Amino acid sequence: MKSRKFVTGFAMLALSVLVLGACSADDKGKDSSSESTAASSAVSSDSSSTEASSEAKVVAGGELKDGTYTLEEKNYSNDYRTKFSITVKDGKITKSEYDAVNKDGKSKTEDTDYNDMMKSKAGTSPEEFIPKFNEELEKAQSPQNIEVVTGATHSFESFQNYAQQLIQAAQAGNTETIEIDNGAKLKDGTYTLEEKNYSNDYRTKFVMTVEGGKVTKSEYDNINKDGESKTKDADYNKMMQDKAGSSPEKFIPELNESFVKAMDGEDASPANIEVVTGATHSSHSFIIYASQLINAAEKGDTATIEVDNIVTE
Repeated sequence: MKSRKFVTGFAMLALSVLVLGACSADDKGKDSSSESTAASSAVSSDSSSTEASSEAKVVAGGELKDGTYTLEEKNYSNDYRTKFSITVKDGKITKSEYDAVNKDGKSKTEDTDYNDMMKSKAGTSPEEFIPKFNEELEKAQSPQNIEVVTGATHSFESFQNYAQQLIQAAQAGNTETIEIDNGAKLKDGTYTLEEKNYSNDYRTKFVMTVEGGKVTKSEYDNINKDGESKTKDADYNKMMQDKAGSSPEKFIPELNESFVKAMDGEDASPANIEVVTGATHSSHSFIIYASQLINAAEKGDTATIEVDNIVTE
């Protein structure tokens, strides 16, 4: 089987697990709705994210290679498409240039009518959150360390996904432009993503099935070296349930079901997946991986995505 190897992970050594995610330039209907549970749940965290430490030692995963890395959406959505580049120097992101541009190359930040409309309806606008996303990525060195902007959740999910794909390219030293066929019909097939490295004895394996242009099955799981699911780890499930009010045996099936549901409709998108209270970190990881699988299905690329995820101790 072919394998697309993505060396992924964050430049910040603070993270022990990598999370990746979502789709195209936001549309007026999507971002103007500020009801997303991703924003309201962002303040909580499941126990899998508590290992983070600024002094953590990286034991697996790749480093960023110097260069300029670029990603572009192929298709316009509501007259705009995303163009995004990051510059890496001495292993760090020194410049982030994320934007949504029209056919004349003008930024959505300059669209006065749109900015006024979105500001009045959602409380924020591209002229506010686009510069903020760029500034925060340069500061945090990780899209996962940037807080969701209320009222711009879909744009945030898109930014997170694309920023991570650029980080992946930087780890591989691949300066070829990443082209996203956003909005394309999903091609039937089975799409697979697997983490390469174990973190706290587990790694992610995620299989998505597309039939008739729709996601019909989601098989996301965390497995150990024996191939056993974290949902069967009784001690861990009890510990997390007591500490966070949720556990893998509950949220893993919930996320799989939510993904299939989120992709069935006119505004189908992994960004519509509901974040599970008490499992926020795992939920966002799921959303970003799901989005990568959707990107693969848009192109009909069934090669396994191998994620060289950052692990620390």
